[in-house]
Amino acid sequence: MGVLQRFERRLSGLVEGLFARAFRSEVQPVEIAAALQRELDNEAAILGPDRTLVPNHFIVELGSHDHARLIPYERPLISELVAMVREHAAEQRYSFVGPVSIDLVHVPTLETGVFRVRSEVVYAVPDGAERSPSASRARTADDVPAPAPTAPPPSPAAPAAGSGASEQLTTRIPADVRAADYGRLVIREGAGAAREVQLRKPVIRLGRGPQADIRIADPAVSRNHAELRLDVDPPTISDLRSTNGTRLNGVPIETAPLADGDRITLGETLLVYHTPARSRSKQEV
Repeated sequence: MGVLQRFERRLSGLVEGLFARAFRSEVQPVEIAAALQRELDNEAAILGPDRTLVPNHFIVELGSHDHARLIPYERPLISELVAMVREHAAEQRYSFVGPVSIDLVHVPTLETGVFRVRSEVVYAVPDGAERSPSASRARTADDVPAPAPTAPPPSPAAPAAGSGASEQLTTRIPADVRAADYGRLVIREGAGAAREVQLRKPVIRLGRGPQADIRIADPAVSRNHAELRLDVDPPTISDLRSTNGTRLNGVPIETAPLADGDRITLGETLLVYHTPARSRSKQEV
C-alpha cells in the first residue's frame, strides 16, 4: 500500500467519512497530499551524496468554499498531511532541517476546486516547538511571512545554542529568479481539483519524468512531453515528440504561440495558460 493510500485510510476514520464521496468540483485531501508529494520532489536540493534537503513548511492556499469546508477538520487533516509528508520523505531519503508544518490559508480570489501549494525551508524553532495547526485558522495569504532577505543563505547547520531567533532558508530558487513572473498555469488532471502553478523560469518542461519542471502524474503524459518558452514574444509551446501528442485549444501542434487563456491538453490533463499580470495590463491599454 502506497503513502497516499495509507493517508486516505487513516483520514477517513478521523473525519467520519466526510471525504469518502468524490466531489468533482471541490478540493479533496488526497489531492492536497499528492501536491505536497510533488512539491517535495520538485524542490529537493542535493547537498551531498548522502543528503537531499527538502522544504519543511508548506502553505496550502484554498478558495472560500474549499477553505470553509476543510477548516472544521483542520487539526486531524494537518496531522495526517504532516505524517504523509514525513513518510514520503523517509521513503525517498530526504532530510529536513526543522519540524514539518502545514498551514491552510484562505485566498478569496481562488475558485472552488483550485488550490496552490508553496513551501520553504525553515530551521527548527528553539526548544523544538512546532507550529500549532490552529494558528492558521484565521490567516489569509497577506498574513504569510515574506521570504527572508536576499542575503546569501547560511549553510544548513543547526542554529547556535541559545539563539532566540528562528532563521529561514529557502531552497526553491535564488531571490532574483524567484521574483520573475512568466505567468501561471491552472492544471487539472482528470476529473479532480485543479492546482495553480506560478511560472518562474523562462523555459518550463512539462512531463511525467523526474527531470520535468512541472511533473504530471497522468499515465497518458510522456516523461518529457512538452516545453514552454516564456522569454520570447509571443511565448510558445512545443511538443517534445510525445507519444500522445500535444493539443492547443483542441488542435494538435508541434510548436505554436501562446496567448492568455489558451487551453493545453496533455493526455487526459488540461492546462490553462495565463500571461503575467503586467502583460495583460499592457494589452488592455
